[in-house]
Amino acid sequence: MIGPLTDRVIVITGASSGIGAATAVECAKAGMDVVLNARRKDRLEAVAERVREHSRRAVMVIGDVAEPGMSNHILNAASSEYGRFDAVFANAGYGAESEMLSFTMDETRKMFEVNFFAAVDLLRDTSMRLIELGSPGHLLMCTSCLARFSLPLHGAYCATKAAQHQICWAMRGELRQHNIHVSSVLPITTTTEFFEVSARNSGREAKQGMVPDHAPKFFTQPPERVARAVVKCLIKPRPEVWTSVTVRMMAGLMTMFPFLADRIGREQMRRA
Repeated sequence: MIGPLTDRVIVITGASSGIGAATAVECAKAGMDVVLNARRKDRLEAVAERVREHSRRAVMVIGDVAEPGMSNHILNAASSEYGRFDAVFANAGYGAESEMLSFTMDETRKMFEVNFFAAVDLLRDTSMRLIELGSPGHLLMCTSCLARFSLPLHGAYCATKAAQHQICWAMRGELRQHNIHVSSVLPITTTTEFFEVSARNSGREAKQGMVPDHAPKFFTQPPERVARAVVKCLIKPRPEVWTSVTVRMMAGLMTMFPFLADRIGREQMRRA
């Protein structure tokens, strides 16, 4: 069956697990070919195989998104293999659960390099190439619902997500004249290895495949839900991709009534 995304090409960073891997598979189901980037070759090979099971092509680019020139390297691979790229999903990132007074400035800068600067670099390089070619395109960043409000113990991570979200808003207005869409993806707590990695980064015991005990279980989703929402946005672009109406409404209320955010923050600290 031929659909609106058939034979289009998407670049996905952080594609070896979680939301990135799930999105690669869902895009393949929709008929897209993919370029997969991550550091772990074995994990990436497994995702590429899942893509090929849906009769779509997959190209792997192994490496850290924060390495100088990595964005161009990824896009060159897409151009070399497919002769084109239609969308990019800047998804690579990580977190850490730590008080800001314990989280060093070097650790903060490193998180911004991966979560923010590498993502912005990819979107800038992609948009400049699309403009030069006169081609339409779609740029997406995996931010977070925490782009709209912050939580204690996650200050640096929330800051990177808020920065991503604001860049998306700015670039959306700037690139509309070139027929390039820009979207923020704002998932809620997702059942991935994110929290396992976050625990290790914070020097705590990591519980494999589990979210923290203090995270509300009714606000958790599988990565496949986020991936399906991304595919819907690729078909019909929109500025923001929310995967929970409830959390979106909460974010709006906390903006209007900051004392609500303070209450949630106090409860977060108590449970942590």
